[in-house]
Amino acid sequence: MFYVYVLRSKADENLYTGFTEDLKQRFKDYNAGKNLSTQIRKPLELIHYEAFLNKFDALRRERYFKTTKGKTTLKQMLREYLSKKD
Repeated sequence: MFYVYVLRSKADENLYTGFTEDLKQRFKDYNAGKNLSTQIRKPLELIHYEAFLNKFDALRRERYFKTTKGKTTLKQMLREYLSKKD
């Protein structure tokens, strides 16, 4: 399986979108600080993921979520979760 995921930083509430074949390991690596782009945003929480059988379908979805329209769609999809206050 191929996964597109969305992480939310508990430090600054920013979202980070990515792609992987091993979602559990990738999430552990992020919170261990092994990814430079999110190292200062720890801790992170997994708030959304989608699974695909085809790698190229997953990569297409990831690219879409990184566009302005895709970010808007994602925020609309997760609006109830994102509107809650911790």
